Amino acid sequence: MASTEITYGATGRRKTSTARVILKPGKGDININKIPINKYFPSETMKMIVKQPLDVVAVTGKYDILVKVNGGGLIGQAGAIRHGIARALVELNSDFSGKLKKEGLLTRDPRAKERKKYGQKGARKRFQFSKR
Repeated sequence: MASTEITYGATGRRKTSTARVILKPGKGDININKIPINKYFPSETMKMIVKQPLDVVAVTGKYDILVKVNGGGLIGQAGAIRHGIARALVELNSDFSGKLKKEGLLTRDPRAKERKKYGQKGARKRFQFSKR
């Protein structure tokens, strides 16, 4: 028989990272790619980034969070997870939308690395100009 547990899902993105987040009632465990958050993210700053939406709406410890994240580096992944958790919380309760929006957690951060241009050294860097 299938589980009748209610789950809420959302996708979060940042730079080149994509996180698929599933929220379900529980005791507050956060697993990222089947690894506990304490092992996946070494620094406290990244753990704070991930938990920020939960703190804003005061539901820390009430939901288990399962995350599948890929692409980018650790900081981009932390931002993608934060975005996904915020969107899942809005799906859970639309009243959270105002608080999360005010903190800027529902907005996808559009900043990404600019592409290198052909015939040049980088995205903005040019070869040195010589008049003669």
